Amino acid sequence: MKYAFAQRVRHLKSSAVRDILKVVNRGDVISFAGGLPDDGLFPLKAIEEAFSRVFASGNKALQYGETEGYLPLREVILERMEKKGITGLTADEMLLTTGSQQAIDLFSRVMIGPGDVIFTEEPTYLAALQVFQSYEATIIPVKCDADGMMMDDLVRKIKEYKPKVIYVVPTFSNPTGRVWTLERRKELVGLARKHHVLIFEDDPYGDIQFTPGGYTPIAALDDGSHVLYTSTFSKTAVPALRTGWITGPYQIIRMMAQAKQANDLHSNSIGHQALYHLCRDFDFDGHIHNISELYGHRKNVMVDCLKEAKERGSIQFIEPEGGMFLWVEAEPHINTEALLPRAVEKGMAYVPGRPFYAGAPQLNTLRLNFTHATDAEIEKGMGIMLGIFEEAKEKSLLLN
Repeated sequence: MKYAFAQRVRHLKSSAVRDILKVVNRGDVISFAGGLPDDGLFPLKAIEEAFSRVFASGNKALQYGETEGYLPLREVILERMEKKGITGLTADEMLLTTGSQQAIDLFSRVMIGPGDVIFTEEPTYLAALQVFQSYEATIIPVKCDADGMMMDDLVRKIKEYKPKVIYVVPTFSNPTGRVWTLERRKELVGLARKHHVLIFEDDPYGDIQFTPGGYTPIAALDDGSHVLYTSTFSKTAVPALRTGWITGPYQIIRMMAQAKQANDLHSNSIGHQALYHLCRDFDFDGHIHNISELYGHRKNVMVDCLKEAKERGSIQFIEPEGGMFLWVEAEPHINTEALLPRAVEKGMAYVPGRPFYAGAPQLNTLRLNFTHATDAEIEKGMGIMLGIFEEAKEKSLLLN
């Protein structure tokens, strides 16, 4: 039978990361492709105890919940956000979501229509691009350097395209790992106010820091009128609970809550209650410190493996100060998408850079995840990758 799908499904695309994971999970392949936290670090005992406290509270814990999410958890999250400098919000200006991915989708559902202009970093989070494309937005990439969006390009494009939203991942971004400077963050907020543009700040990795100190969220620089801020427990607690949140102007959060009612009524309320107890009764900040230390160590192992190739000029990268990813730029003749099957055949996998670009992609780029592999796996995998690059270089020289 031929099915008459809605016209909008023509914009739906499969996730490049999920497609790669289907392949690498079939065999003995070291995968640097997924954005996976180390499951060996999940606070299993603490989560068991948190759920025990939920069940001990009686049958009411198993009932339907508020669309906005479990109120005590929202209040705990507000306390945690205040430590980052995001103040002045109330629980009514927060919506708990099924991961921060749903926050992106619900925001797009209520704010984005066909042809509406969204600015993104270049490159940017590929799943956000999928969402924006599904709502038929016009996506305009803004040039970036190591410090964030380049303000001259942003100003020029604001005047030319008049965007509705600027989507950014300013702290340990996916895929590049870059961190915006405070100056760029302030400039972005100033431009948003001047030109009446919303900022959507996606911050799933901000707590995973490898060096002392902190980074000021863009939302902390706003008066509550122009910035929406979303984050998640998936990278710091466990992904399976699928709990994220979004804060922002009350009118937008309220409309998103109505859209969520039509979508799934509410997210996992048992999980919300367990996360409340995890935050209250467990040293959650100590746990984040521990995973940050280990991930920082693994990042160092990966960087050490690639240092010599970088010094030779075979690859380029900026060493991340936090997060989960290392973004690599190989020599111009390298096509990382074309080389991926060879990498999988040899026993390792990465994500080619192409799907992270809203504009013309750099085909010699790739993303590596360092949080879900052992030191030995990182060393072996990087050796395979660099060997494949050398093979491609030799082949290119022979052909020329």
